[in-house]
Amino acid sequence: MQATETSPIAHPRVALGSVLVSLLEAVPGHEVALHRWYERDHFYAGCMLGPGFFAGRRFVATRPLKDLRFPDKTPVIDDIDKGSFLALYWILEGHHQETVDWAVQQVNWLNANDRMLPERVQAHAGFYHLRWTSGRDPDGVPSALALDHPFPAVALVMTDRAEGVTAPEFAQAYRGRIDTLSQGSPIALCLGLEPEPLPADAPSYVIRPEGLERRSLQIFFLDEDPHAGWNTLFRDQQRWLREQGLGQISYAAPFIPTVPGSDRFTDELW
Repeated sequence: MQATETSPIAHPRVALGSVLVSLLEAVPGHEVALHRWYERDHFYAGCMLGPGFFAGRRFVATRPLKDLRFPDKTPVIDDIDKGSFLALYWILEGHHQETVDWAVQQVNWLNANDRMLPERVQAHAGFYHLRWTSGRDPDGVPSALALDHPFPAVALVMTDRAEGVTAPEFAQAYRGRIDTLSQGSPIALCLGLEPEPLPADAPSYVIRPEGLERRSLQIFFLDEDPHAGWNTLFRDQQRWLREQGLGQISYAAPFIPTVPGSDRFTDELW
């Protein structure tokens, strides 16, 4: 169907195509200010008002959750503890480039117009393309609805492939591992994604990590507290990847959802 004045968006289906990941830290003493600025302004002005974004959700890592992170030294960020607040945004399949173009232009405008809170530290930001999904249940939560479903926790797991292992080889093996691991476990859904380099005109304060050519991101949606079986579900993946010669986990971190309209958890970050 062609777009008309009464039907401005023409698309064959609503499907997740790519993801924006943003990981922020507050300057100590400004935790509430950062949380409120992001929740009440930037979440919308920086992303959700733009074309292509169709879902978003914010998460937080309290001190006990940060204690689960590994490895101690990671190529993803300069400090494994950095990044208390996580925002995930879903981008409609087929609209990635226009969304990226808008997002970069918008954040540069927000910077120029004093709409970016100074008391913040950017830990990680990047765009990722969805490559595969693994669902535990035959008729489970679709990936497009994952941010709207009330999952009590998510985990970000970034992996670096071993030299000589191709992206398709890694994805096939790792997805098979997750298919097996999720049975009877709190892992309800896993999304496998590959990064793309940030645009050249993205703000200079956004860190541009090295090694993207061999990196992938897995977002796990959990239906139990992240402490339940963390070692079995995630630390054991590290051993399995190395034993198989596939690579290694370079960053693993659990988060729980923020509570919109409240300052809950902002006093539990340190």
